Amino acid sequence: MSTQLEKSLCSGRVCDLTPFLVMEILERAQAMSRQGLDVIHLEVGEPDFDAPPAVVAAADRAMRDGHTHYTHSMGLPELREAICEHYGARYGVAVHPDQVVVTGGTSPAMLMAFCALLEQGDEVVVSDPHYACYPNFIRFAGGRVRKVRVFEEDGFQYRPEAIAAVLGPRTRAVLVNSPSNPTGNLLSPERMRAVAGLGPWVVSDEIYHGLVYEGTEHSILEFTDHAFVFNGFSKLYAMTGLRLGYVIAPRPFVRGLQVMSQNFFISASAPAQWAGLAALRETAEDVARMRAVYDERRRFMIRRLREIGFGITVEPTGAFYVLANAMTLNPGRAADSLALAFDILERAHVGVTPGIDFGEGAQGYLRFSYANSIENIARAMDRLERYVAEHLRA
Repeated sequence: MSTQLEKSLCSGRVCDLTPFLVMEILERAQAMSRQGLDVIHLEVGEPDFDAPPAVVAAADRAMRDGHTHYTHSMGLPELREAICEHYGARYGVAVHPDQVVVTGGTSPAMLMAFCALLEQGDEVVVSDPHYACYPNFIRFAGGRVRKVRVFEEDGFQYRPEAIAAVLGPRTRAVLVNSPSNPTGNLLSPERMRAVAGLGPWVVSDEIYHGLVYEGTEHSILEFTDHAFVFNGFSKLYAMTGLRLGYVIAPRPFVRGLQVMSQNFFISASAPAQWAGLAALRETAEDVARMRAVYDERRRFMIRRLREIGFGITVEPTGAFYVLANAMTLNPGRAADSLALAFDILERAHVGVTPGIDFGEGAQGYLRFSYANSIENIARAMDRLERYVAEHLRA
């Protein structure tokens, strides 16, 4: 009763938010750990590495040097310049520092960008499956989500003709995420170019750039400047707790983003921004080492999941996720991926993310994160194999 009363006091836009199911799994797993159970976490997409030494040193130095005050609302000029240098060197695109707004993580950048872009009732095209939080950002900003199915046999890539089929007068943007959460797959440059040519703004979430093991990731800015780009430091540089991200925006939107930043956030953390500058300029060897370890885990996890019987038609080549088809094991049980994920947690003590967290297109799938040691992944796969034999195939 207490929960219902509290919910009834919230505004409609808050009550309309859907839970982030991976957090529901994680919180139950944490409760089990407190009871003394050994739970292996393959549900959360967080690097298990510590931040590189240069990042830690830069944050420490910033604190000791008195960089503990507000910065410019758009971020340190030095950091914004370094971000532009990075995009120029990596993708061959010209970005001006005045187009970059640094934020306390990528999530505030998303919220501000959708608020700047959308009027009430405007539509954003989103793939299905998709990162779980995208629809909540869009709806909270007054927009509507127009989902387009993507399919396992395509490597979960957009089909541009399917996007074109749903475009309407209120379509304001198409959201692209490559490498993708939850699928770990990349969108080909040909399809990115086709999406860029459809007309609406393109909103590109590039947070997993740099974590690619086969092929090459591309920025949407290689194909159009009619675009917003989200990126940050959490995934590639193992800096999740420092909460540092940014948006690269078209010039007509920048002033609005700045005013929102001034009002709602003031500025991102000053020490974190100095740490981000070090990440861009001093951690190439650390990033290469982490990427090599991720790739070893990726190949091991794909092999073991296939041996257990999960379906993986196109191998994921980016981020640190495998979205595996559990319907190949038991269509009846896997049809409710949330119930299946909780059952695996309770019986096998392995945390996995239910596909339904990412949309109806991922119902019947489970997402596995390999942001954990290969020893723990091996133990988790052995537990999962026993679970499948005893509870799904029995």
